[in-house]
Amino acid sequence: MVATIVVLILIAAAIAVSLFQSVRIVGQGTVAVIERFGRYTRTLTPGLRILMPVVDRVRAIIDVREQVVPFPPQPVITQDNLTVSIDTVIYFQVTDARAAVYQITNYIQAIEQLTVTTLRNIVGGMDLERTLTSRDYINNELRGVLDQVTGNWGIRVSRVELKAVEPPASIQDSMEKQMRADRDRRAAILSAEGFKQSQILTAEGEKQAAVLRAEGEAKARALQAEGEAAAIRKVFDAIHEGNADNQVMAYQYLQQLPKIAEGDSNKLWIIPSEFGKALENVGGALGRMPGMPGASAPEPVAANGNALGSSADAPPKGPAPRADRPPRQRGTSSPADDVFFNQDED
Repeated sequence: MVATIVVLILIAAAIAVSLFQSVRIVGQGTVAVIERFGRYTRTLTPGLRILMPVVDRVRAIIDVREQVVPFPPQPVITQDNLTVSIDTVIYFQVTDARAAVYQITNYIQAIEQLTVTTLRNIVGGMDLERTLTSRDYINNELRGVLDQVTGNWGIRVSRVELKAVEPPASIQDSMEKQMRADRDRRAAILSAEGFKQSQILTAEGEKQAAVLRAEGEAKARALQAEGEAAAIRKVFDAIHEGNADNQVMAYQYLQQLPKIAEGDSNKLWIIPSEFGKALENVGGALGRMPGMPGASAPEPVAANGNALGSSADAPPKGPAPRADRPPRQRGTSSPADDVFFNQDED
C-alpha cells in the first residue's frame, strides 16, 4: 500500500515537472527557436507559449532588437605603406532568427572578421590623406559589403562608423607641424590684410578731414569777408548819412595811427599827401574853438551885422609851386609822393 502511494506521488511529480517545462514565456524583443526531436519546428514570438513535454525543446533565444557592437582597433596598411589603426562600430539587427541560429555559428564574431577584412581591402587602395578625409566613403563601402554578406545569416547591417583613425606617431608630428605652419601663414596673411585695410582707412580719413577742414576754412573766410564788407557798408552809410566833413575824417585817421604803429617790424609808414591838409583842418578847427589856448578873438561885427575885416587879415598865401614841375592835381598822387614829408613842400 505504501509502495503504491509513493509510486503515485512520483508519477504526479513527473507530470508536474513536465507541465512546468511545457509552459514558456517569451519576452518582448526576443524570439525562441523550437526544435522537436532535434529538428527545427517553429519560432516562438513574445508571450505565453505551450510546448509538448519531452518532445519540444528551446534551441536558442535570439534578441531581435538593433544591436551596437564596437570592435577593437585594427591595424590597416594604406596604399603608401603606412599603418593606421582604425576603430569601427557596427549597428545591426537580426531579421531571421532561424538563419541566425542555423546558418552561422557565431554571427557577432563573423561580423567582426568580415569587417576587418573588408576594411583592409578598402583602405589598402587609398593613401593616408584620402583615408583621413574619406570617412563617409569608407563607411558606405563597408556597410554595402557587410549588408550583402550578412543577409544570408538573417542579419541586416544598418550602419557602420569609423570611430577613430590614428596614423603613426611620426606622421602625426609631421601633420601637426604642417598644420601649424599653415595656420601661421594664414595668420600672417590676415595680419597683413588688416594692416593694409587700417592704412587705407586712415589715409581716407585724413583725406576727408583735410577736405572738410579746407571747406570749413573757405566758408569761414567767406563769412568773415562778408562780415567785413557789411561793416564797411554800414560805416560808409553812417558817414554819408551824418554828412561828416574833413575834420572828422582826419580825427578818425589820427585814432587809427596807434594801431598802425603796433608791432616791432613796422619801420616805414606810408602817409597820404592829403594828411598834411587834414592836420591843418583839424588844427584850425581846434584853434577856433572858444576857450582853447591860442584861440583867436572873434572878429568885430558892425552895427549892421557885417564883419569888419581888412586886407591885413587875409590869410597868407601858400608857397608858390615849383616852376620845374606842373601843379599836382588832387587824387593823382603816386605812392612815391605819399611819404612822411611831401617833396613839394621842401
